[in-house]
Amino acid sequence: MSAFQIFTPLEIASLRLGGAILHACLEHVSALVAPGVTTEELDLAAEKFIRSHDGAKPAFKGYHGFPATLCTSVNDECVHGIPGKRILRDGDIVSLDCGVLYDNLYTDACVTVGVGHLPPQATALLRVTKEALMNAIHVVRAGVRIGDISAAVEKTVTTEGCIPIKPLTGHGVGYSLHQFPDVPNFTRSDPGPRIPEHTVLAIEPIISVGKKDGVKEGQDGWTLKTEDCALSAHFEHTVLVTDGGCEVLT
Repeated sequence: MSAFQIFTPLEIASLRLGGAILHACLEHVSALVAPGVTTEELDLAAEKFIRSHDGAKPAFKGYHGFPATLCTSVNDECVHGIPGKRILRDGDIVSLDCGVLYDNLYTDACVTVGVGHLPPQATALLRVTKEALMNAIHVVRAGVRIGDISAAVEKTVTTEGCIPIKPLTGHGVGYSLHQFPDVPNFTRSDPGPRIPEHTVLAIEPIISVGKKDGVKEGQDGWTLKTEDCALSAHFEHTVLVTDGGCEVLT
């Protein structure tokens, strides 16, 4: 699809329900993060929580062959980390990226959580990345361009000495988990199209404290890491664009 999808009131109601389940799931799983917990334990908790809600399914499990409900990316892992036997340790950061499929509609969200006591650099990275997401959300409304969202993220993080991971972007979401448009976390020469009312976007700053803005693939064929092994954080919300702003669905 290469055009914005506009959602009806009934579709929006379903997106709200799916988004509420996803929000509650991430709150539940975030509270379980602690030294000694494995990423597999977090994944199993997320799947159990989602499936406990009638009509809700994990969006990621089986998507292009992905084997889990959560993406659990630790420290220098940016996205798509596969849950497993890895034990979280004091000072780690772990992103919990999750999606819900409800009434044939997808929502997508992520939080990055600190494990135990964090070093100052990690604490600052989490703060800056979350601020970048919130600043981007604050500029969203019908009629703004995709580039306005990108600029809000980039300005927030570069002012604090961090960088966006350029190959990884936000996106439209709805009947597909990833659909038009891409929502970069950095400005391009083309500011992109104006955003119509009642479209839905997943806005997701993926930010590093390093100097290189690329990624490298891990041995599992899924996990993407920062090119220079620097810490990376990831926050994401699914939002509904409205005439006067946006509604956070997750």
